[in-house]
Amino acid sequence: MKTHLLKYFVVLAEELHFGRAAQKLAMTQPPLSTAIRQLEEDLNVSLFYRDNKRVRLTPAGNAFLTEAQAILERMERACDIARGAAEGLLGRLDVGFTSSMLYRDLPQVVTAFADQHPRMEVILHELSTTEQIDGLKRGQLQAGFINIKEPASVTSGLRCLTLREDQLVCCLPSHHPLADKDGVNLKQLEDESFVMFAREVAPTNHDNVISTLHRAGVHPKTRHAARQWLTVVAMVGAGMGVALVPASMRNSRISGTSFIPIKGQKTTAAAMLAWNPDQQSFALDAFVRLAQEIISVDELRIAA
Repeated sequence: MKTHLLKYFVVLAEELHFGRAAQKLAMTQPPLSTAIRQLEEDLNVSLFYRDNKRVRLTPAGNAFLTEAQAILERMERACDIARGAAEGLLGRLDVGFTSSMLYRDLPQVVTAFADQHPRMEVILHELSTTEQIDGLKRGQLQAGFINIKEPASVTSGLRCLTLREDQLVCCLPSHHPLADKDGVNLKQLEDESFVMFAREVAPTNHDNVISTLHRAGVHPKTRHAARQWLTVVAMVGAGMGVALVPASMRNSRISGTSFIPIKGQKTTAAAMLAWNPDQQSFALDAFVRLAQEIISVDELRIAA
């Protein structure tokens, strides 16, 4: 069914007069009459009673009017949305994140973006770094907050923005003998059981912790392998071992844990905002640009 026939029908139903309806549609009366007959033939029903004195809707016409008006309104809205998206006024971003990003840059960027672009929708998806990279390359995500140190090695085809620096610290049960110290030498933990990040989920996180311990001459005994930093911290709080985690995880406020700086080493817990340049849009450009501005401002504050 051609949409212009719906428009002709709705106008005639509102005017109930072929002459006035034709004038409102900027056309002559004969083409309007032909169009209405064509619509009735397509539907195989009579929409109007016609006589020499007046035009009235049939019961079928009354029922069809409600639906026809709704269809035209939906079409108009769809056109507005398409135009708005093209002009950058509307849009949707599917953004991936790992749980630890809730304690880093993600909330500030997403909140600021919502304030500046209230008609753009951000949908967050909690995924591992590996899952996010796959989603970005497949076009299922437009951006992702990932834990990775050397983007070129695994993110070929993607672009990355390094997030604010976050250091690894010791996460100890609050009852641990070292939990009240100003700093911990990793050698002091060589006999401890470690809660580690599962390597198959995020190789960068796992290898970063292992290399930090190895530089201190510690070859950790791994008791558990977790899939999220939050799980690592929660297991430490439950007395199931010790761990090295990003300092930002202290903001999780998980009970039973203490976060102590590492003496003699400074290891960055890497994190980046990644996106696929093949998925460029006004919304994605605005999101990345805002992230850059927020990180730059924070770096200036830190430097000051």
